[in-house]
Amino acid sequence: MVYKTEQRKVLIDFFEHNKDKVFSASEIVDALKKDDISLSAVYRNLKDLENDGKVKKLAKAQSRVVYYQYLDCASCKGHIHLSCTNCGNIVHLPEQESEVLEKTILKNSHFNIDKSSTILYGVCEKCNKKKEK
Repeated sequence: MVYKTEQRKVLIDFFEHNKDKVFSASEIVDALKKDDISLSAVYRNLKDLENDGKVKKLAKAQSRVVYYQYLDCASCKGHIHLSCTNCGNIVHLPEQESEVLEKTILKNSHFNIDKSSTILYGVCEKCNKKKEK
């Protein structure tokens, strides 16, 4: 069994290598089977990471399953995220496009966006192409 600090390192490493995806706790346990981390340990660590602002909890459309997105990677800073409601993949809107959107919303609505926790939901290009077939 991996100890608490080691579990956290394994979990963060997993997210660092899968930063453009979201995972349920059971998917994380399955992916980390070789590390012998229990579901309860994953939930405990996810809760701590969420409290630290490193992980965000979200749900896909028409699903009761809770998914987790890693926010602490360098590529997440200063980007608005696009999340596909079909496949769950996360796309980082390029920083320049994020800034244009942020400025447009500020100008039109006088609303400041927190880019570190903004997720726009829709359907990705790959899923749209599947629908067209």
